[in-house]
Amino acid sequence: MLEKLNALVLRRESLETQLSDPSVYGDAEKLRGINRELKELIPVTEAFCACKRAEQRRAEAEELLRDPEFRALAQEELTAAKAEAAALWEELRVLLLPKDPNDDKNVILEVRAGTGGEEAALFAGDLCRMYTMYAQAKGWKTDVVSLHETELGGVKECSMLIEGQGAFSRLKFESGVHRVQRIPVTESGGRIQTSAATVAVLPEAEDVEFAIDPKDLQIDTYRASGAGGQHVNKTESAIRITHLPTGLVVECQDERSQYKNKDKAMKVLRSRLYEMEREKQESVAAAERKSQVGSGDRSERIRTYNFPQGRVTDHRIALTLYKIDQIMDGSLDELADALTTAARAERLGSGEAAEA
Repeated sequence: MLEKLNALVLRRESLETQLSDPSVYGDAEKLRGINRELKELIPVTEAFCACKRAEQRRAEAEELLRDPEFRALAQEELTAAKAEAAALWEELRVLLLPKDPNDDKNVILEVRAGTGGEEAALFAGDLCRMYTMYAQAKGWKTDVVSLHETELGGVKECSMLIEGQGAFSRLKFESGVHRVQRIPVTESGGRIQTSAATVAVLPEAEDVEFAIDPKDLQIDTYRASGAGGQHVNKTESAIRITHLPTGLVVECQDERSQYKNKDKAMKVLRSRLYEMEREKQESVAAAERKSQVGSGDRSERIRTYNFPQGRVTDHRIALTLYKIDQIMDGSLDELADALTTAARAERLGSGEAAEA
């Protein structure tokens, strides 16, 4: 591993030398490539250099121990240097974990009402609002692809595109069954009801990553339906795309332009197919690890939102936060940080950093 780390330091020095050459600024693509690689190398190489400095201080303290006059001071310095070196090496191990290639991608986020009737649909609507507010707080762009609402304002199904740096890395642990416990607005007897909604988080697949044969698609147009408006039922702008080999169906009627609806629907279809292929390839590794964090198994109950008690519990990491109002208003960073930390610990325990 030391040989690899030293090679990374040399590579960083080489890239920084290239940046000092004025001619590189005439090639925008090359410049972007250098900056992108440097962005990945800098945290690792700086952590490695810090580790080497800590090891040097430890060696100097061990040398000073031989002098009786400075033995007490040297022992104190040695203890501190050992602790610092251990912490820095652990930090470096985390940085050396293989990066999820999807982390920087945009997200297709889908929310569907589950068991619980109208209350489940209302909860699904609350989740859509929660994710929208979180995206706004992070400075990401949200774009609704399809939305099927109920008469009381609930959501049967919603699909949205979230665009922004690191969107998938922060939202990928949201996939699964979300359960709510509260007194529904439709409940006249004041009884607490348990309902559920499912969330799917898919990395947006690019054309170069996943090709779709046009012959495998059945594309239908129909008139958009919705709550009033001059446009509704006037033109056949809504799009339904069926992927014949898998039977996947994607609809989009959010835009007035048939072309824009088709473009959005294709993004969702491509991402769903990409996710199916990704899950197929990772199924063996997932079966070996059996890690709840990041498994993406949508049949799992991953989180409970208990309104009477004001708490949100993530069952995968046994974390309970008594701040349900803030979380429903989009304050998801504390949950995302805890899930990311747990996933890293799991990967470190499986030896992925050593393999890297």
